[in-house]
Amino acid sequence: MSKQKMEIKKIEKNASRQATFSKRKRGIFKKAKELSTLCDADLALIVFSPSGKLFDFASSSVQEVTERYHMQTSIYRSQDQQSHEFQLEKDTYYLKCKELTDKTIGLRHLNGEELQGLKIHELQKLERVLEKGLARVSKEKDQRNLKDIIEMKKRGLQMVQDNHRLKKMRSQANSQGQSSKSNSVEESDNRDHDAPNLNLGLPMFE
Repeated sequence: MSKQKMEIKKIEKNASRQATFSKRKRGIFKKAKELSTLCDADLALIVFSPSGKLFDFASSSVQEVTERYHMQTSIYRSQDQQSHEFQLEKDTYYLKCKELTDKTIGLRHLNGEELQGLKIHELQKLERVLEKGLARVSKEKDQRNLKDIIEMKKRGLQMVQDNHRLKKMRSQANSQGQSSKSNSVEESDNRDHDAPNLNLGLPMFE
């Protein structure tokens, strides 16, 4: 007659739960001690009872085992992190290589190279891309030409205004020169007119 397996679930009665805990705790601690002795294993057990009481067992000391555990897990985490970062860098490298390859092939297609392997819909798509690119190039060229024309008109208008201003300045300078010359001649005539007559003859003696 086979032994019926007991269902593993929480024991509801406190007394039964405490008795089962004490019995199984002794069994676990016994097995841990045997494992440490037979296999020279360094181990530690930390158990809290249902009431919160602490029980522990260690082949050396709980503190030494836990410190060793934290040190090892820190190393493993560091190794895992490095491995994860390396994998990310590796994946990024492959993605960049693929992106570069795709762009290189795309540029060759735009230059009309290596088109034999393309299907009809791919050729049509390439044609649309070229048409859009050509339209953008033409638009940019027209905008720059228009900008150059506007700048040339501005410079031409500025030159006309500068020439007009220079002519006006020259005209004013000539007018002032003629006026100064005329005034000088008039002053000279007036001086000649107003000068007293000098009698250079000898006095006549009677």
